Amino acid sequence: MAILFQERAIDRQFASFICRESGGTTSHLFRLLVSLLSSAVGRGNICLDLADCAGQTLSLDGKEIVLPDVDALVELLRSMPTLGLPGQHRPLVLDVDGRLYLYRFWRYEHELAANILQKASTQAEDIDDAILQAGLARLFPFCEGEKNDRQKEAASVALHRQLCVISGGPGTGKTSTVVRILALLLEQKEGRKQRIAMTTPTGKAAARLKASLNDMKPTLECPDEVKLAMPDNVVTIQRLLGAVSGSSRFRYSTKNQLPFDTVIVDEASMIALPLMTALVAALKPSARLILLGDKDQLASVEAGAVLGDICSAGEEGSEASPLSSSLVKLEKNYRFQAGSGIAEISRAVNAGLGEETLALMKSTTLNGIAWQELPEREELRRVLAKTVLEGYRSYLAAESAMEALERFDRFRILCALRDGPYGVNGLNSSIESILEREGLIRQESRGYRGRPLLVTVNDYSMQLFNGDTGILFPDTERGGALMAFFPAPDGGVRSIVPERLPLHETAFAMTVHKSQGSEFNRVVMVLPPVDSDVVTRELIYTGITRAKESVEIWSNEGVFCRAVRKKTERHSGLREALVISTLRS
Repeated sequence: MAILFQERAIDRQFASFICRESGGTTSHLFRLLVSLLSSAVGRGNICLDLADCAGQTLSLDGKEIVLPDVDALVELLRSMPTLGLPGQHRPLVLDVDGRLYLYRFWRYEHELAANILQKASTQAEDIDDAILQAGLARLFPFCEGEKNDRQKEAASVALHRQLCVISGGPGTGKTSTVVRILALLLEQKEGRKQRIAMTTPTGKAAARLKASLNDMKPTLECPDEVKLAMPDNVVTIQRLLGAVSGSSRFRYSTKNQLPFDTVIVDEASMIALPLMTALVAALKPSARLILLGDKDQLASVEAGAVLGDICSAGEEGSEASPLSSSLVKLEKNYRFQAGSGIAEISRAVNAGLGEETLALMKSTTLNGIAWQELPEREELRRVLAKTVLEGYRSYLAAESAMEALERFDRFRILCALRDGPYGVNGLNSSIESILEREGLIRQESRGYRGRPLLVTVNDYSMQLFNGDTGILFPDTERGGALMAFFPAPDGGVRSIVPERLPLHETAFAMTVHKSQGSEFNRVVMVLPPVDSDVVTRELIYTGITRAKESVEIWSNEGVFCRAVRKKTERHSGLREALVISTLRS
C-alpha cells in the first residue's frame, strides 16, 4: 500500500533550490529525497534515515513512486556535488549509517555531542568533600536509611561533575533537589563567589521555577546568608544567550562565552537541538551544567529530542561511563500516594500498555481518574456542558482578579489538536457558547469579562511570554474598565491595558504542548475521533501528568489504545554518537 507523502510548499521550494545548486540535470528521485528530508525536519526529526524510506511506495500528486534499496539511494546521493561526508561543508551530509542531514543540523548534532561528552568526562574543581557531606546530611535528612536516596545522589553528582542530568516525572522532587543544590554550592569555601544562572525554554516555566524557589528557600536548613546569596532571577534561554533581534544569532557564543560558573536548566525536554547546541557552546570550559526535566514528556516543538537522547545514551552505557555517571533518575513520587490513579496510569502509559491503561482508566478502584467515551460531533456541545459549568463557573463568580486567576488554574481542558470540533479552536467556541447560554459571560466583543487569555509570543517589553495565562477582569481602580490581569512575580497580580497585549488567544481549552510546565487540580483531556500522528504515548503522558488531583480522558477506545502503544520516533544520530563514545569510556 502506498504511503501518502504530504509535500509542503517549503519542501518543494527547498528541493528545487538544492537541485539548482547541484547543476545540470538532476533526477526526480534526488529531488524527492531532498523534499523528504525537508519534510522530516519539519516534523521534528534531525535527519532522514534512508533505511526507513528505501523500498517504500510513496503517493505524491496522484502518482505512485517506488523507492529503490538503500545502496541505490546512497549511490545516487554520493554522485551529487551538493552532498558531502561528515565534516565537509556541503548543503547535504550523508553519514556512514545512511542518515541524510541538512549540513547545519549535522553540525548542531556533532558539536553538541562533543560538548556534552566533554562536560560528562570532567570533574568539577575545588569541591570540599567534608563540607559537602555535612551539607548533604543536613539538607537531605529524609533520605537517611533509604536504599535509593536519589535526590541526595543527584545533589552529589551536581557538585562533583561538570554535567548533571536529573530526570523525573512531576512530583519526584526535581525543584526541591535543585534548590538544595544551590545551597550546597554556596556553602562551599568559595561558594559566595559562584556566578549562577537559572534558565528555562519558556517565560512561563521561568516564572514557575522562580516562584517555587522563593517558596522553598525559607524552609531550607542552612544559614540565612546562604539563603540571601541564592539567585532569584530565572530567565529564558533566549534572554540568557542574548538573542539578537531579527536574526537567529545570540550575543553569547563560543567566541563570547557566558560569565557563569553554573548554569541550571529546567524543563530541558522542551529544548530543541539548535537552542541546546547554542547554550552548551556558550558555556565556559570550567562551567557546570545541570539539566532538569522529564524524559518521558513531549519533546520540543522544533527539531530534536535532546533530553531523551542524552538520557537514553546514559542508560545504555556502563555504570562507570562518564555520561551514565552524570545521569540521575528520580523515581519516588512525593505528590501521588500509593494507589493514586494518576500515578498508576502514568506508569502504564510509559510502558506502552494500551489495553491495560484503558482497563485502569475504567477501573472503579483507583482514585482521581475517569473515562468518557468521545461523544459524536452532534452531541459534543450537549455532553460538554456539564463539565464546562462544573469547571469554570467558580472562577467566573470571583470578586477579584486574583481570586479569578487562582480559581481558573484549578481546571483546564487539554486537546491534542488545534483545529476541528475536538481541537482547541472548536472547543473554545463551544465552551463560550455554553457559558453565554448560562449567562456566565456576555460575548458582545472578544473583550468580555472573564475571558481567559493565553499569550502566544514572547514580549520582553511587557514581560509577557509564550504560554502565560491571564484574565480580562474589571479594574476597580479604573472605574471598572476591563484590564488584562496576569500573575505577578511577587505573588500578586498586575494589570495591562488590553490594547497593549501581544498576540494571544482564548484559553478555556489549550493544547497539551502549551500546557507543558503547568499544573492544574483537575484536567479533562480530549483526543480526536481518528488516529493522528501527534497523538502518541508522550502526548497522553504529558496531559495526564498536568493533573494534581484528577484527570478525565475523552476518547474512543481504539484511538486511545493505539496512541498509548505509539511512541514518538524522532530520528537523529545524537544518541548513537553519545552511546558509541560512552561504550568506549
